[in-house]
Amino acid sequence: MKKIRLKEYLIDSKTEFSKFLSVPLQTYSKWESGISTPTLQKALQISKKLNKTVNDIWFMDNI
Repeated sequence: MKKIRLKEYLIDSKTEFSKFLSVPLQTYSKWESGISTPTLQKALQISKKLNKTVNDIWFMDNI
């Protein structure tokens, strides 16, 4: 998610991006650091908002 935030949306602030995604900052920070992942329903909502697949968002770093 960090790559998407920084390179595609050019948003340096995690706070700003979490607001854009409509999630609490603490939740977004855990997702970005890999501590946790969202529910499937939330992941699908975010993927739709970012116009990406769930795999593109959460698994692009693992390739």
